[in-house]
Amino acid sequence: MKANITETNKKRIVIIGGGFGGLQIARSLSDSNYQVVLIDKNNYHQFQPLFYQVATAGLEPSTISFPFRKIFQNKKNVHIRVAEVYKVDAVNNQVDTSIGIVNYHYLVIAIGADTNFFGNKKITELSYPMKSVSEALTLRNRILENYEKALTETDREKRKTLMNIVVVGGGPTGVEVSGTLAEMKKSILPKDYPELDFKMMQVYLLEGSPKVLNVMSENASKKAQEYLTALGVNVFLNSRVKDYDGENVFLEGGKAIPTNTLVWAAGVTGNRLEGLDPAVIGRAGRIMVDRQNKVKGSSNIFAIGDIALMTEEKFPDGHPQVAQVAIQQAKLLAKNFKSMDEKKELKGFSYKDLGSMATVGRNKAVADFPKWKFAGFFAWLIWMFIHLMSIVGGKNRLFAFINWAWSYITFDQSLRLIMKPKTRKEISPERMSS
Repeated sequence: MKANITETNKKRIVIIGGGFGGLQIARSLSDSNYQVVLIDKNNYHQFQPLFYQVATAGLEPSTISFPFRKIFQNKKNVHIRVAEVYKVDAVNNQVDTSIGIVNYHYLVIAIGADTNFFGNKKITELSYPMKSVSEALTLRNRILENYEKALTETDREKRKTLMNIVVVGGGPTGVEVSGTLAEMKKSILPKDYPELDFKMMQVYLLEGSPKVLNVMSENASKKAQEYLTALGVNVFLNSRVKDYDGENVFLEGGKAIPTNTLVWAAGVTGNRLEGLDPAVIGRAGRIMVDRQNKVKGSSNIFAIGDIALMTEEKFPDGHPQVAQVAIQQAKLLAKNFKSMDEKKELKGFSYKDLGSMATVGRNKAVADFPKWKFAGFFAWLIWMFIHLMSIVGGKNRLFAFINWAWSYITFDQSLRLIMKPKTRKEISPERMSS
């Protein structure tokens, strides 16, 4: 079955994935001489750096999500298709999807990365990752449900297990969610659950290396750990998780931490796409590409962002898997597509590091820029401004600003809702027939 996409006399570029890279290249090519087809399993773009705020009830999912069709309403040569991609047929220049076969002249793979559980089945099944809005919302539900259960739990040890939260991974996501949870413990949760003793609640951050924020400067790492400790987070460095049974996190060395909630932010691996030559899959499941983002051994397949493994002198092991890499690669690849159309020379990619940031809590953040390094309130203001302006959609930016301002002034949030979709099995036959 063929997907119903109008054939034109323009060459077709199919983009798989609507993350930072996929969205950017679709935008850059929206007025080009190409027909652009953007395929994603969701009908919206997700702002991944703020997933942790959805998980901790700081923002609603809709605030950091924006529909693709709204973005491209007036772009007639951009076609959006919501579908699962099953396989790439590089011989016939086709993509097999849940809506049928999609032909392409050029293919851009921007499928990003997923959580890496390092082969541990129990952790895969029982922990909570944050690589999508829905996963962040699931974690929010879990945390709030646990405190509802803790109210009626008479066994002290079981109540402690319900209240404790363990975060694995000391990167930006782990640091940000740990700091936010510690602030919730101090200022917010006691208001909602005055019957609980929050001295029992402990937030743990486990990191396998000797420092948190490994990819940032020594000063940023040191400051972040100081901020976390001051907030009451139990930071365990050089600590590796061996297993998890749903009630206890077992560390290498024998220590066990009781918790009903394990947040997994310890690593990523490239999303898999069938049909590609296994020889082009490099470390961590990333697709090996040349300096023009062309998949090795291919003439018309490209990969950008987290899924792409490109080496250059400063990055012999590949670029960091951050939004700026995806955006910069997308912009250059779009220019190269236009150069191809005009029979001009193509340019090679070089990553320009614009800096990195992480927020630890209220008035506390760290920021590393090429020429300056900041920590504290000023870094927090920079973090807020940059993230606010990066959210897609003016209304979303306004809502995010209002929520942040309200939380800052009142030391409270109003988004602590347990929202779970009802499955068809939960709907009674009487209700369905009424």
